[in-house]
Amino acid sequence: MFEAVEDLIGEHADLEKQLADPSVHADQREARRLNKRYAELTPIVGAYREWKQTGEDIATARELAADDPDFAAEAKELELRREELTDRLRLLLVPRDPSDDKDVILEVKAGEGGEESALFAGDLLRMYLRYAERVGWKTEIIEANPSDLGGYKDVSVAVKTKGGGPAEPGQGVWARLKYEGGVHRVQRVPATESQGRIHTSAAGVLVLPEAEDVDVEINANDLRIDVYRSSGPGGQSVNTTDSAVRITHMPTGIVVSCQNEKSQLQNKEQAMRILRARLLAAAQEEAEKEASDARRSQVRTVDRSERIRTYNFPENRISDHRVGFKSYNLDQVLDGDLDAVIQACVDADSAAKLAAAQ
Repeated sequence: MFEAVEDLIGEHADLEKQLADPSVHADQREARRLNKRYAELTPIVGAYREWKQTGEDIATARELAADDPDFAAEAKELELRREELTDRLRLLLVPRDPSDDKDVILEVKAGEGGEESALFAGDLLRMYLRYAERVGWKTEIIEANPSDLGGYKDVSVAVKTKGGGPAEPGQGVWARLKYEGGVHRVQRVPATESQGRIHTSAAGVLVLPEAEDVDVEINANDLRIDVYRSSGPGGQSVNTTDSAVRITHMPTGIVVSCQNEKSQLQNKEQAMRILRARLLAAAQEEAEKEASDARRSQVRTVDRSERIRTYNFPENRISDHRVGFKSYNLDQVLDGDLDAVIQACVDADSAAKLAAAQ
C-alpha cells in the first residue's frame, strides 16, 4: 500500500536541496513554483513516515505482548492510529485542484427581487469581507454598482492571502471560496415590505481564480476599449471626465466595465484583472470539459430554482442544498463565521474524489 509515496519522498528531498541553493531564488517565479510543490508534498511525506513508523511499532508491541499484556492494549491503540493515518494518506493522495493556492476575484450580483435582492447582495459582500478578515486575507473592492437603498446591483472584490507566499494545503483562497459560486436564496421580511410578509429573493455569486500574466495570453488586437463618463458616487470627477472603461474581448464576447477609480488608467487596470480571471476560468472549464472531468458548476444565472444555499431569517437557519448542511446560526454566518459551512462542502468534495479514485 502507498508504494507510490516513495517516489514523492525522493521528489521532496530533491526539492529541499534545490530550495537550499541560493541561486534558485534569483528566479522568483521558479522559486515560487518549487516552494508550492514542496508545501504540497510535505504533509504527504510526514503522514507516510508516521504511518510507516506506526506499522513497525504495532509489530513490536505484538511481540512484547506475549510477555506483558499491557503491550496488547498499546498495540490496539496503535492499530486505531494507523487506520486514521491510512484514511488521511488516501485523502492527501487524491489529485488536488491546481488552482487551490490562487487568489480570487469574487463577484456578487443582485437577481430576482429588486431592491431586496440588492440589499441581500450587500449582506453577502459583508459576510465575505468579514470572513476574509477572520482568516487573515486581504480584500480590495475592484468595482461596485450600489443600489438606492444601500445594497449592490453588482460588486467585484479581490481576495488575497497576506504575504503572497503559498498557503497551507487546502487553506488557499480558491481552495476555500470556490464552493461559494452559485445562487444564494434569502427568505425574510424585506425592508421595503410594509405588510410584514416574508419574501424570497436571490443573489448570484461567481468566484474566479485570479489569473497571473503567465496564465492567460491576451492579444491587444482582440480588445475593444471604450471610455465613457462615470455615474454614481465618486466625487468631483463624476460626469466630468471620460474615466470609466469598458473592455470587450471580441473572440469570446466577454465584456468588463470599471468606473470606481478616478483615472482612466486605473479603471483599465482593474478591468483587465477581471477579464484575465474570466478568461482563465473559461479556459479551465473548456479543458476540463474536453477531459470529461465533472467540474463543480457555478450557476451563472440568478434563478431561484437553481439555488445552492438558502438563508432563512425567521428561523435563523442556513441550509446548503448540495451537501445537506443545515445550522441555526445564520446571524453568526452573516457576520463571517463561514468555516463550518465551507468545511461541509470541502468534506463532501473530498469524499467524492476519494470514491472516484478508489
